[in-house]
Amino acid sequence: MTPVVKGSDPDMPYDARIDRLPIYALFDLKGPKEALAAWSKDTLEFPNGPSRLKRRGSAALCHIGPNRWLLRDDLQNEAALSETLRPQDAPAEISIVRVSDTQTFFRITGPDALEVMSIGCTLDLHATVFGPDAVSYTEFFGIKALVLRCEGGFECAVEQSFGNMIEDFLTRAMA
Repeated sequence: MTPVVKGSDPDMPYDARIDRLPIYALFDLKGPKEALAAWSKDTLEFPNGPSRLKRRGSAALCHIGPNRWLLRDDLQNEAALSETLRPQDAPAEISIVRVSDTQTFFRITGPDALEVMSIGCTLDLHATVFGPDAVSYTEFFGIKALVLRCEGGFECAVEQSFGNMIEDFLTRAMA
């Protein structure tokens, strides 16, 4: 995707930038936090509550539901994470599944990022409600999406099969 930026078209009503991000290493983690922490030999830094994320270097651990987390990191770290998490050997009380190729991420940044997001998302994303470590599943243009804050705006992830459609919707939203 060529980034959509207001500066590239003076008729665009929003001062924002939209980028389709590269594939990330993603792991879906389920089970009691204590069991996951013990299995990972305390290499995971868990967020401080539900619908929050904890960043450590290039990684982010998102609390996305009761006893459920999504670990995201740069794709180049996937093999090391697999070696550490050993999904194939996980005990019955936890589940660790690599889901790296299932999601397409977009980043919406700039002074009008909130306005662009509000076109497709009914979730209240104002900074007083959806803070810097907030993460939540919601609908984005009618599709289930994971939304999180990033520096200067938001990131959202949708199932990979909807990536081109969401890219089109975001481009149209900027027009």
